[in-house]
Amino acid sequence: MDTVRNNGLDPNLYLKEEKFKVSDGTEQNLSQEDFFALLTEQLSNQDPTKPVDNDQLVAQMTSFTTADGVNKLNEQFESFSASMTSNQALQASSLIGQDVLVAGDTAYMGAAGEGISGVVVNESTAQNMQITIENKFGEIIKVIDAGTQAAGNVEFNWDGTDQRGNPMPPGDYRVKAQGEVFGEGVAIPTAINRHVGSVSLAGSNQGVILNLAGNVSIRLDDVIQIGS
Repeated sequence: MDTVRNNGLDPNLYLKEEKFKVSDGTEQNLSQEDFFALLTEQLSNQDPTKPVDNDQLVAQMTSFTTADGVNKLNEQFESFSASMTSNQALQASSLIGQDVLVAGDTAYMGAAGEGISGVVVNESTAQNMQITIENKFGEIIKVIDAGTQAAGNVEFNWDGTDQRGNPMPPGDYRVKAQGEVFGEGVAIPTAINRHVGSVSLAGSNQGVILNLAGNVSIRLDDVIQIGS
């Protein structure tokens, strides 16, 4: 049974293998021991008539201390970032088997007649609202009349059947919503509930990736709502 109640996805987000740069030994840093060894050598070989000025010595030590501190801070930040990513992945793993609401108009039905659900993101009161279900070929499967709806998220449920009540096969379907606002016909954006199949750890630029039913992957940040 189809119901309506008033309450864009990027397919290129599949997990990509990252290539790590292998050090060839050309990038090397001086340690604290190296600095003091150089300083000792400098003091032992200085010109007795031109000893190292105290200000210069303090400046050298300060510069090294600052550089060493920044390096340690970067290491600690990288460790903290890795820890945060791991915590995110652990939390995201609890989403496996659940539905998440994602902005867009593409839905996936896993079994014949299973149906799909989502919301119409209605910013203004709309009259004569219609929710149209199309198959992957652009053929209209069903039109749901939602009537007049006030501003807000309008929840809908499609029962997975066509206009004659025949169950439709599994696969991708497109949801379109339109209505009249101030007498003009407008397209209204939608968000669809998608089933989470697994969770992946991507690179630092992508973070945690949710792999959805229908071979679609999204960032965890793209989730609007957990649970249908």
